[in-house]
Amino acid sequence: MATEEIRVRGTVQGVGFRPTVYHLAKACGLRGDVCNDGEGVLIRVCGDEGALAEFVVRLQEECPPLAKINELIRTPCKDELNFNDFVISQSVSGVVRTEITPDAATCVECQREIFDPFSRFYRYPFTNCTHCGPRLSIIRAIPYDRCNTSMSAFVMCPECEDSYHDVENRRFHAQPVACHTCGPAAWLERADGKPVTASMFSMLDDVDAVCTLLQKGEIVAIRGIGGFHLACDATQEAAVEKLRQRKRRYDKPFALMARDINVIEKYCFVNDRERQLLVSPAAPIVLLAKKTEEQISFPIASTVAPGQNTLGFMLPYTPLHHLILKRMNRPIVLTSGNISDEPQCIDNDEAKEKLSHIADYFLLHNREIVNQVDDSVMRVVDNKIQIMRRARGYAPATIKLPPGFDNVPPILAMGSELKNTFCLLRGGEAILSQHLGDLENALAFNSYQDTLNLYLNLFQHQPEIIAVDLHPEYLSTKLGKELATANHIQLQSIQHHHAHIAACMGENGIPLDSSPVLGIAFDGLGYGTDSKLWGGEFLLADYTQFQRLATFKPVAMIGAEQAIYQPWRNTYAHLLSANIWDSCQQKYNDLEIIKFLQKQPINLLNQLIEQGINTPLASSVGRLFDAVAGAIGICPEKCSYEGQAAIALEAIADIHTLNNPKETAVYPFQVTFSDNIYCIDSCSMWQLLLDDLQQQTPQQVIAAKFHLSLANVIVETVKHLRQQNLFNQVALTGGVFQNSILLQLVTKQLQNLEINVLTHSLVPTNDGGLSLGQAIITAAKLMKNS
Repeated sequence: MATEEIRVRGTVQGVGFRPTVYHLAKACGLRGDVCNDGEGVLIRVCGDEGALAEFVVRLQEECPPLAKINELIRTPCKDELNFNDFVISQSVSGVVRTEITPDAATCVECQREIFDPFSRFYRYPFTNCTHCGPRLSIIRAIPYDRCNTSMSAFVMCPECEDSYHDVENRRFHAQPVACHTCGPAAWLERADGKPVTASMFSMLDDVDAVCTLLQKGEIVAIRGIGGFHLACDATQEAAVEKLRQRKRRYDKPFALMARDINVIEKYCFVNDRERQLLVSPAAPIVLLAKKTEEQISFPIASTVAPGQNTLGFMLPYTPLHHLILKRMNRPIVLTSGNISDEPQCIDNDEAKEKLSHIADYFLLHNREIVNQVDDSVMRVVDNKIQIMRRARGYAPATIKLPPGFDNVPPILAMGSELKNTFCLLRGGEAILSQHLGDLENALAFNSYQDTLNLYLNLFQHQPEIIAVDLHPEYLSTKLGKELATANHIQLQSIQHHHAHIAACMGENGIPLDSSPVLGIAFDGLGYGTDSKLWGGEFLLADYTQFQRLATFKPVAMIGAEQAIYQPWRNTYAHLLSANIWDSCQQKYNDLEIIKFLQKQPINLLNQLIEQGINTPLASSVGRLFDAVAGAIGICPEKCSYEGQAAIALEAIADIHTLNNPKETAVYPFQVTFSDNIYCIDSCSMWQLLLDDLQQQTPQQVIAAKFHLSLANVIVETVKHLRQQNLFNQVALTGGVFQNSILLQLVTKQLQNLEINVLTHSLVPTNDGGLSLGQAIITAAKLMKNS
């Protein structure tokens, strides 16, 4: 006979792990107990050595669907346990090392029950079990027990209590378990405060009434699992346009939800990998290629995703959604319940105050949302997942760090200004927060601070060092400095693009002691070590240092931030930088872009540039995309969100031209070498691009030629650098590489050179992954200096 303590760490609380342990232990004839604690799950067990070995193997092979074992440690015990059977013991508190499970989409069994008239969960919108339901959105503390969640406000009825304590029931210790009798309730209200009466609709209940309202063209604010959404019928042009005007979200694409895959396939192409994502427990928004109008019998409103060749679809992920969409044969818009740029509303009173001028009706409920969690956004590129926004379904699942990072002290990384996440790093793993938005909005910054405090308390995380972006004006940087000063903690400033590259290296498992990779980091902008704005960088980098080998020629951002939202400013700056503006006015004076630019205050702009007033130079590839988009007539005057012009440029690129690059005369870029750095200059491209415009070459062809040209110069630069530097791995990172065309073109050409290409799949390539890189670099520097 042998006696052991088995420590299990990972995603092992609130996922049916203890019942699995119980059943396996009983099946193997073992005695002992299992409990949750701050570190995860602790199993004490005694029995035959062979039976113990079988138990451990089966435990790893027969994990519950939402569980993930990161570590399993077996320790022999000298003393025999005083148990006659195997039992499940009460949770104990302690130092927190366990994970919090992300919120999970409704499982098949719960879906069946909510539509079964003979089930006590029939049409109950908060049905859940250990395999699905709210987790992060309702938790206040670890261990994950009901008393530490917002479900503590609801006392279980006898039937729910019986299932909660029945180890044979799939709701055994499902902390949010509830039913019509004892749990949260949903109800419908009118935005104008007038009463809602059953005679107004043909409806089974308030949730069913929402379907009728959507079909009638109304806008409904729906309180979901992690916040409010605004919904309308996606096929009704008037309803979608009404939502856009009221929400003040004029161009950015709306997310869509459909009852099932069959509805989605009426509008989009869905491959196997995309299908797997849609039906996974995470149930993210997945960007899918649109079908043509000829292939669709009942079209989606054109204003759902203007200027896009993809639609962002998700499937119902709560019982509430399933019940609403049961009678809905067409997609609905389901976009964040907020005024543009503000955080998603999570509280009933807050939503009624802020959304009453947008929504016609409110579907409310009385289960508190502790933690606001937005929807995750994914896409599949070359059969590989690319995550655009990491939130519901993924956060706060840990990311295992590469070899060499096992014993790092606790670190806090504050992230970026835009698309912010923060990162807690501890002993070989990183905990990345959910997407928290753009901190330049005061409410988003407040939400960021609240979420940071919640995570620090949940995980009892006491950082020994805080990492921030090098940019001194980022609010996350300022807050990090304040926290470091107040708590007498060391501060580490990390260069923006080095952090992008380190995040890519880290999620790809590149060991701490590996030789440098060539990181290609392209984005809108980041603060450089020379106090200038970077955004088109080739850095030879490991985890502790980097060398800037090549960059794009810096061009003025006229009006600074205004250049992000007015592409014409970038077009003019690039023509001026290429020294062809004067000749353009004569040779190309019939072009729309030249006529438009001539109407601008050119003399004033020139003075601002000459005097360096609000016109910082930036080597930004993101702004180059804007400049090209503006030149060929894609929203040249104004964008309503960052990257709009670049996304539209990608969307229109001609497929035939892209698929036949050898038949295409691409635009040349100049690559020069001075001051120990290669400089890529787009000046020679512009005249040929304007020639194409003058010859009335279609926008689509010019867009494709630009993508091919940019990919070519990237690869040619890599060839140059490879002759003089030792590397055989290239990391593609930064927001520009959300462009699937550019990513595919560059990846394929580099792989043809037998270069290993590293891309993102666990964290966003945009600034949403930056905090992971900040934390990893800080850890590596600590390890090196220790």
